[in-house]
Amino acid sequence: MTGYFITLEGGEGAGKTSALYTLAKRLKKMGYDVIATREPGGIEIAEKIRQVILDPDHTEMDGRTEALLYAAARRQHLVERIIPALQNGQIVLCDRFIDSSLAYQGYARGLGMDEVYAINQFAIQDKMPDLTLLLDIEPEKGLQRIADNQSRERNRLDMEKISFHQQVYEAYQQLKDKFPTRIRTIQANQDKEKVEAAAMDAILSLIKE
Repeated sequence: MTGYFITLEGGEGAGKTSALYTLAKRLKKMGYDVIATREPGGIEIAEKIRQVILDPDHTEMDGRTEALLYAAARRQHLVERIIPALQNGQIVLCDRFIDSSLAYQGYARGLGMDEVYAINQFAIQDKMPDLTLLLDIEPEKGLQRIADNQSRERNRLDMEKISFHQQVYEAYQQLKDKFPTRIRTIQANQDKEKVEAAAMDAILSLIKE
């Protein structure tokens, strides 16, 4: 039995991380075998790459270097954790995957979505999510959430100008139109409970199919 690969996407402050762990807990209570993980990271090698990518001191990092590091972390995470879990019939909930690279490096960094997609095709060998939940929130509101949350990890991407985050938002709008059968949009600018309920409905619809 093959499991289900489900990713959560969205701009900074969309609430992906908290939603992911709540969804994982609820699915486990329902009897499903679930793992929750993140990108970049999820395993030791990828977490070390994450530290390099998101270090606030690494402001000189070139956009192509950034894209390649994300793809490298993704490859190792995929072969070491995601694929084995899917082969065991587990549900994998992952905070970010290839769509983040397309939005952040491909579009917002100006490297080109097709070019970044090509890099990632080499890394993932056509292993795409079964379902992607796009937590949709305007960049200004997402960044305000970050500013209000003193306990949240601050990273290099949080330091980007608002214009960068607006481009990320635009990219996600394009991606949901490009992959309408895979990407399910969830309005993130509403109560946390409503966001999680909509996400759970989408996941259960996939499983029951």
